[in-house]
This record gives sequence, structure tokens and C-alpha cells, in this order.
Amino acid sequence: MRRPGLGAWIALTAVLWAAGPDRVTAEPAIGVGELDWLISQHLPKKDPRLTGEILKNVVVEHSVGGTGTTTFLIPGFENYDCGKCHQPEQLIQKASVRMKRVLGLLKKTLPEINKVPLRQYIIQPYSDALLQPGQLAHATFDTIRISPGSILIDTKAYGEATHLHETLHLTQTFLGHVNELEAYGLNIRSDPRFLILNFPYFAKVLEAFFIPDMDRILNAYFKRGIREKSNVPREVQWFLEEFDEESLQRLSQAITQMEPLLKEVSRLNRKYPLQSAYWSDRTGVRSLLLELAAVKHLPLPELTVSDQAKEWAFGVFDLQFDKDDNTRLGYIIDRRNEALMHLQFGKGPKDPAQRLALYFHYLKKRFVDDHGEVCLTVSNKQALADYVRQKVKGIVTMIQRPGFTPVEKEAARNWIASIKKELSAWE
Repeated sequence: MRRPGLGAWIALTAVLWAAGPDRVTAEPAIGVGELDWLISQHLPKKDPRLTGEILKNVVVEHSVGGTGTTTFLIPGFENYDCGKCHQPEQLIQKASVRMKRVLGLLKKTLPEINKVPLRQYIIQPYSDALLQPGQLAHATFDTIRISPGSILIDTKAYGEATHLHETLHLTQTFLGHVNELEAYGLNIRSDPRFLILNFPYFAKVLEAFFIPDMDRILNAYFKRGIREKSNVPREVQWFLEEFDEESLQRLSQAITQMEPLLKEVSRLNRKYPLQSAYWSDRTGVRSLLLELAAVKHLPLPELTVSDQAKEWAFGVFDLQFDKDDNTRLGYIIDRRNEALMHLQFGKGPKDPAQRLALYFHYLKKRFVDDHGEVCLTVSNKQALADYVRQKVKGIVTMIQRPGFTPVEKEAARNWIASIKKELSAWE
């Protein structure tokens, strides 16, 4: 079977996004060795504030198409002698142009998003609590932080997908795995390899409705060899290596068919942000909204089990989905997988496809109303309020961290006030 190089998939990405001045594109294909060398010259430094050194910042304002102007910062540019190789104005100009492309694509892909509060873009050459080692980028309140090494990865390998991902986060009104699901749903539209790299968010829907042998594709993708001693993260190495063309084409076709589901995820997350986050965290199913979108929009998989077996299986799912240990006690248990395991080793069908089909039939029964709409109502309002308050408490702690800027603190406090106002309306 012919196996395409990276250039072929970048070309396919361009076709998928369609031509246009706001299209995000990757730079020419790069090898792991070359990328490793480039990153080695831009590894995260130690936070100069740990030794009492004062940060010396480069600050420039640009209008890039967000809500208002954006302040571009390079904190520590002079502390680390970055000027030996770089001109700060050129770095910021490149960042400005990059964000114009990304904002244009975001608005084209999700036109319902009309405000993007990008007030700060920080190129951060050191690690701290807000941008830890191994973290490509971080969107906080009205702010994107990204390291120089991550910019190299994003422009030379990922086609600026990280920038797109973090920019979408700026528009989301609450917290949790559901935000990642929506953002990765944006990324997979440009390249099917992002679906594989983030398969926990998509695998069950693909397996049940589109690609029954999804496990085979995943195993083949991740069994390929990588360089263990490399500055290039393993997921980037897998992304750059050639992979089976037929599998990637099948995934691309499935992603196209999933478009109504991805749009439904965005709609639910924006209309019911607190409830969406609550149910995802309570069940421990980070892909829950996508699975609910699937049972709303797609014909359910055929069931061949008896009514008695179906009723027993639904009881198992009820037992797991009624538990609130995840949100009440801070556990991290995937209740879907727990139930499927009980079916596997209990009285459930031996066929894994039938066990998964039972799960999707259960979701439709529990979460889709008589009008065919997804219902995320939480009957215990106090439990939802306690969950939201706990999340707010985490943000209150977060804004006390060193390095949190005045812009972020202002936006965070406005967000906290807005959430508290919504909570008070319930009581």
C-alpha cells in the first residue's frame, strides 16, 4: 500500500480548509531531527524571578481582529539574551500575523462566535506554574501563553492548530473536559491525526457509528517507533511520521460525517456551559457531549439482545451514572467504562459491539427528551451549585499565582462575579 509523506497530508489539509487568505497553513514539512535541533535552542529557561531577578519585558500592541487591541509580550527577552539571535519586533510581528490568520479561520469555521477576548499574547521563554514544562500553550483569562519551542512545533508541524485550539478556549464561558472536546473537535477538522492523538474524546463514537475497527488503527499508529531521547514530544514525532493512507482517508471521511455532531457539541457547551461541564465531570466521560450528539443525530446501532438483557444492562448503567463521587469527592472514574466492564464480566453480551450499542441506547433513553433534544437538566440544584463553587474556588487560588498579570486578574474577577450572579439567581 502506498504511504504518503507529510507533504501530501498538508496538501489535503489545505483542500479541507479551502483556499482563502484566512486559512491556517503549516510551513514546509520538517524532519524530527531538524525540529529537535531547533527546539534544543529554545528550551524553557528557569524563571528568573526565583533568583530575585526583575523580568525585562518587550511589549507591543497590535490589532489582530479580536475584541479590541492585543498586547504582545515577551517577558524575559533581555534576561536570556534572546536578542543575540532575534529582533523582538520581528517576533511580535510574526505573532501578530499568525493570530490574524487564526482568528480569521476560527470565525470562518464557527461563525456563531462573534467575540474573541484576546487582550494578551505572551511568548514566554521560561517555565512557571502558568506554563509548565511539557505544556505547549495555556489560555487563561483573555490571554494566551506559549513557549518559543511550542511556536516552532505549531508553525512547522501542526499547522498552527495549537493557536487555534487555545484561541477557542478564550471564547468558552466555563471550565472542564467539555472545553477540550470542543477545541479538539475544531482541530480534527484540519487533520485526522489530531483525532488519533486525542482519541479518548472520539473513539467510542467512531467505533460504534463509523469505524468499527478503530482499535486496530490506534494500535498501528502508536506502535511506530520514535526517538526516546529527543526534544520533540512523542506525539509530534508520531504526527510527523508517515502513516497508512487508507486509514487516514477513512478517518477524514468520518470526521466530515461527524460535522453535525461537532456543531451540536459547540451548541450545548455554549448554551448550557455549567450543566455540560457538570455531567462530563460527574460521569467521568470526557466525550459525553459528543456521544449525546451522536444519539440525537444518528440512527442507533442495532441491538440483537433480548429485552430482558437490555433491561439488566440499563440497570447497570443507571447504577454507575447515578453516582456523584466524581463531583462530590473529587474522584476521577469513567462511569461508562465501569459499566461496560460490568457488562463484560457479568451477564452482558459477549460481543463488545453489542455492549457499546447498549450504552448508546441507554444514553438516548436517559438524556434525549420526547422532542429529540439533549436534556442536561440536573435535578439536584444544590449538587450543581456546589460543583460550580468548587471550580470558582480553584480560579480564586489560581489568580494568586506569581506571574498572573493584571489583565488576567481583572478578567478572572469579572468571570467570578458573573458566575456568582448566575448561582444567586438559582437560589
